[in-house]
Amino acid sequence: MIFNAICRSRAAFGAFVGQAQRSALSAAGWRNLCSKPHDASVPTQAGFKTPGYSPSDMDKRILVWSGRFKSKEQIPELVSFEMIDAARNRLRVKACYVMIVLTIGGCIWMVVLGKQAVNRHDNLTSRNMEKKARLREEAQKELDVAASLIEKKPQ
Repeated sequence: MIFNAICRSRAAFGAFVGQAQRSALSAAGWRNLCSKPHDASVPTQAGFKTPGYSPSDMDKRILVWSGRFKSKEQIPELVSFEMIDAARNRLRVKACYVMIVLTIGGCIWMVVLGKQAVNRHDNLTSRNMEKKARLREEAQKELDVAASLIEKKPQ
């Protein structure tokens, strides 16, 4: 019961403080604090720029690669943002198609190499067995050399 009274009083106090702040900083009061006298002698600028974008060299290459223009000389000085964005998207899709084709080509190449290895009876198990046999032979030769050195050593 005491906890509920404390929580209600805390919420009521927060609401009171918030309301006091809102009334102190009402729209009219806030504007009066920051307003400056309007000087008619200062020319005002337009609130917008001419729609367009001056493309960089890379943007020009993208526009040519995407097929929008035939050459860099045909590209105007100002190009819309939508045209640049569409050209980038088209180039991105072409790059994805190239990666898809390369992936499929790589898979087909691996299948061909695997079938050739089967025809040669070459697999990982036989390779590992040959490697272990070669290592055993080398270890045995080293042991034989060490044993012969011990026998020839005069005492």
